[in-house]
Amino acid sequence: MYNTTKSRRKFFKYASASIAVGSLGIHSLESASPSVNPEPGPIDPSDKIKVTKIETFVLKNSWVFVKISTDAGITGWGEMLKDDAKACAAGALEVGDYLIGKDPRPVMKHWQAIHRGAFYKGGPIKTAILSGIDQALWDITGKCFGVPVYKLLGGPTRDKAFVYGTPNEETGVKAMKVGPQATRKAFKYTEGKMFIDEVVERFAALKQQYPGVDIGIDFHGAVQPTTASLLIKALEPLHPWFYEEIIQPLNVDVMAELAKKTHIPIATGERIFTKWGFREILEKNAAMILQPDVNYAGGITELRLIAGMAEAYYAPLAPHNPNGPCSLAASLQVAACIPNFMVQERGDREHELLAEPLPPVKDGYRPIPTGPGLGITIDEDKLMDEVGEPREYKTAYDADDGSVVDW
Repeated sequence: MYNTTKSRRKFFKYASASIAVGSLGIHSLESASPSVNPEPGPIDPSDKIKVTKIETFVLKNSWVFVKISTDAGITGWGEMLKDDAKACAAGALEVGDYLIGKDPRPVMKHWQAIHRGAFYKGGPIKTAILSGIDQALWDITGKCFGVPVYKLLGGPTRDKAFVYGTPNEETGVKAMKVGPQATRKAFKYTEGKMFIDEVVERFAALKQQYPGVDIGIDFHGAVQPTTASLLIKALEPLHPWFYEEIIQPLNVDVMAELAKKTHIPIATGERIFTKWGFREILEKNAAMILQPDVNYAGGITELRLIAGMAEAYYAPLAPHNPNGPCSLAASLQVAACIPNFMVQERGDREHELLAEPLPPVKDGYRPIPTGPGLGITIDEDKLMDEVGEPREYKTAYDADDGSVVDW
């Protein structure tokens, strides 16, 4: 993170000591001086505490975890972007040049220092690194005071979070999302009537299969604007819950123009980071539902600020979450302290990496975890069993002419 000769020497000094375990997807950076680790638990607000070690773990499914340890025996966990997993894991260690030896509790100050302390700011990988570190620092801070993170952020605004995932009578989940389903993906620049009709027919059949269930359609940014303009009008009579990522988010003006063509709410955000990225979305009315990812958009600190910006535009948050237990727990902490929370993606997902399960989903709602910090405990033995070479994201091609298409 810090492009100085001293920082680089320090980074490589510690990185060389972790090469043996680095090949297993485990990396660490720690202070040179030994520290005493008493039993973890709440500490007095006046007690001193400092960061002693940063470790990262890359899993075979490409999830990336970061663990921050302190001399008080209190640890914090977070997650980062799963694309570029190795780069995120390595980059988090460089943050140790700044963070090790400091009190972890001034989380917002650390956010500013990590983001603004480098000449080149932002970007998906650097913001993902910051996101994981931010989650772990909030986890530590909540544990220091013996309260869940949402209580430190002015919450609660609610006791439970509406979720979508897999419709289920036992859990009461009654909301889901799907892609524009057809015999193949919509990767042509302009799909023909046969393709459009097939998508509509399949979505109509799905609506009949799940009566009373709200169903969103996720274009996943893989549909070209010419095709998206056809689909959003053809599907309108079936009343989708929302249209998600109708096109790539790199040209917000095009998304805003498409949004004007439909009364169905547009949702976007999983590939947008920081408050500055969402500012343009809101100002240009490109989307009515924001979907920031706590592993990518800037962590808990930034999601709280993005929610505040969105509130001024009467826009709700539906946090993106295809990832692990820290991602879900951190998203739920945000849901618990903002007024404009809408729904949690994959909020019904259970995670085997937890020492204790999350509160069960009932009537379509997941109770907010009330334990200290993120409210979860990672089972490190189970996590270590999953450490390994991350899943590869392969380039996709048009089967007809061999041209590259969006993943």
